[in-house]
Amino acid sequence: MRIGVIGTGRIGTIHANTLSRHRDVGSLILTDADTARAQELAHRLGETAAPGVEEIFRWGVDAVVITTATSAHAELIGRAARSGLPVFCEKPIALDLPGSLAAIAEVEAAGTVLQMGFQRRFDAGYTGAREAVRSGRLGRLHTVRALTSDQAPPDAAWLPLSGGLYRDTLIHDFDVLRWVTGGEVTDVYAAGSDAGPRMFREAGDVDTAAALLTLDDGTLATLTATRMNGAGYDVRMELAGERDQIVVGLDDRTPIASTEPTGPPAADKPWTGFLERFGPAYEAELNAFVEVVRGERANPCDGREALQALRIAEACELSRRQRRPVHLAEIAGGSPPTVP
Repeated sequence: MRIGVIGTGRIGTIHANTLSRHRDVGSLILTDADTARAQELAHRLGETAAPGVEEIFRWGVDAVVITTATSAHAELIGRAARSGLPVFCEKPIALDLPGSLAAIAEVEAAGTVLQMGFQRRFDAGYTGAREAVRSGRLGRLHTVRALTSDQAPPDAAWLPLSGGLYRDTLIHDFDVLRWVTGGEVTDVYAAGSDAGPRMFREAGDVDTAAALLTLDDGTLATLTATRMNGAGYDVRMELAGERDQIVVGLDDRTPIASTEPTGPPAADKPWTGFLERFGPAYEAELNAFVEVVRGERANPCDGREALQALRIAEACELSRRQRRPVHLAEIAGGSPPTVP
């Protein structure tokens, strides 16, 4: 199997490393807008660098992995679909619903595969939570509390391109909330704060956000995110039911300290970022993609699944800006699929 990797930045490098050592992948063709970066990575991995995207398709590959800037995702997904190629793409499909819907339509018209990169679906903690909920261990689920906190803010120049805190960061929480619980979000109420560094206000973004979501079975979920958590990278999900309560992301590296005299000590080596925290999950999702391409498993996260997470993010952004509850029915995208 020969795979083209378009984009060799941080996450592209991680994916290229995973694929290069996979027993079922014979070779890679790497390309990037920064040709020197692609060449350096190709040399280090013993793979081939291409001068541009044109060569990826002209030289012939069996599948494509897209890790470029978000603005290029939809066009590349469409091009791969028209070439009959299965695609793995980092989230999101696009930063707006029309772009996402157009790309999904191309994939569905071509009958090809689009697997989206929501790596938390492959994390051991979230997988355990899903099993606990689906098995009935918790009883009736009534409350979910989730958070994503970055240790340090991104570069100011990147903020206007990110889509904002809901579309860029909390979208992972929106996706995994659906995946773990099996429920659909019906209503949201969201708020945000730009009281931190000026660059967030200049980008029309917020550095801290919160949202209250209602699921179709009445479960309530609170989700928060911030770019300014100096203690470390913190991602958790608590699920409370009538019989039991569990938590994802609580271990000896969780960057939180207890004020209780008998509480656990602060982490000696807290998580610093998503690549470190979710390293095994990133590898697992690429291994799954190879299996999908080989016809050995069903697509674990297709474009329609990703669309539902984006619809929730869009609803939250609308709620924040207009300071009102928003029904998901107000957001384009139509009837969501049943979560398997």
